[in-house]
Amino acid sequence: MAISRTKAGFFRPGSSDFSSIQTLLGDFINDRTSPSLLEKIHEEKANRLINNTWDNGEPFERVIGSDEDLKEILCNPNIYKNSICIVEPADHVGKNIIGEDVRASSNIASLCQYIADCDSILIPLWKTGKLDNQLLIDLLKNCLAVFVEGGHPTVKDSKSFEGLNISLNELQGFTEELLLSRELKTAPSIFICLGHQLAAQAHIRLIKKATHQILNLLKPEIIDSSCHYNNLINVCNEIINTGENLAIYKDDNTSDDIPAIEVAKGWDDPCFAVALNEVPEVGKVELLHYSHNGIHQSKDFSKLLLHHEVTSEQNIGIVEQSVTFEKDLNIVMFHSDEVNEEAILFSNWAYGLLQKAIAPIRKIISVSEYSWLLSLPDSIEIVCSTSAEGKLCTEVSATCINYTDYETQHKRRSFTFQFHPELLDDLREFNKSGMPSYEKLKNDDGVRMLMRVIYESITD
Repeated sequence: MAISRTKAGFFRPGSSDFSSIQTLLGDFINDRTSPSLLEKIHEEKANRLINNTWDNGEPFERVIGSDEDLKEILCNPNIYKNSICIVEPADHVGKNIIGEDVRASSNIASLCQYIADCDSILIPLWKTGKLDNQLLIDLLKNCLAVFVEGGHPTVKDSKSFEGLNISLNELQGFTEELLLSRELKTAPSIFICLGHQLAAQAHIRLIKKATHQILNLLKPEIIDSSCHYNNLINVCNEIINTGENLAIYKDDNTSDDIPAIEVAKGWDDPCFAVALNEVPEVGKVELLHYSHNGIHQSKDFSKLLLHHEVTSEQNIGIVEQSVTFEKDLNIVMFHSDEVNEEAILFSNWAYGLLQKAIAPIRKIISVSEYSWLLSLPDSIEIVCSTSAEGKLCTEVSATCINYTDYETQHKRRSFTFQFHPELLDDLREFNKSGMPSYEKLKNDDGVRMLMRVIYESITD
């Protein structure tokens, strides 16, 4: 990868930085009517955004193809600190209604450049294969924000990734590392569609790993208090027992609107975190606040739901506020699989129990080989759902992953979206459909939410 631009910014070379990006993002979400602060500059360069695409001219030239490219970009902190990184797990997210393969990552890059003059770095893992993990995580931790895009394979079936240069297992391992990398002053991650589903699986895998290591490897003598050690062991046993016995149910379309079809049983089931949605969603759907009537066939469901209600009360949500104040939000969906609400409620509950058990002994843990446990999220909140034809369809349409620093209590967030906020209702790439006007983007609910999430989370 030859770096042709050594300074940040495409519309204003050398003048794009955190402050200007934040200002431009804030101006965009402030209202739905005002023109861009870059309006005059847009007239000169905007056409190049739709005439070029990845590996085909500025500003799409920063594509990682190897570990050597990672080393090269890491030698240019002025570039990556003022850029977003986009990770592609697959070559496209699916076919739209006119049969085009949709490489939605180019839309994210175009939106961030057009709205905030924020550059992008692409990491196409489906093409590069597994990269040096330390180099990759160093880049992703220190950029402005990370996007993990969607893709056409299904996380329910590893064979669907055949033909790509990266396997499902390798993507799952990468996602776990990315979730654990959200430390103080690091980049937030935004997982979209397939990324959202990979994150859901990663939560379960991380909780399994944590409970296994604590029960089988953590020696009692490491913890100088038998009371705290026994509490930690009891918590892990409770998490494992709940995880092994929790069942996933889907709606059988009967008139009582109560899910009755068991599609997975226990956290070892390949469909525990992600299963086929009752109804495929393609096109615009309405976002709703998440809620549940509490009726469920698994005996542990109520304790998970009640714990989630506490989580929701304790965290101020960007997405929930958007649903409340902007109302009638219509977002583009493009999926047939969905993240199961039981799995996310379980993950939220398990993270909360682990955090409470670890907090009193965190200093001992921090100087042990189990210090990675302190990097786990403390909660994950379901922030919205969707309805289709007047009926609840995708319960887990978005989540907010919360991290709390044990010493300062400072909170950090990452997000996952089942929907595609970077696509408009035609489901097309901008380099094929043409760059929408600033006015149109400013009135699109998905784009507004995407920019709001970036704006809020980069200041965590």
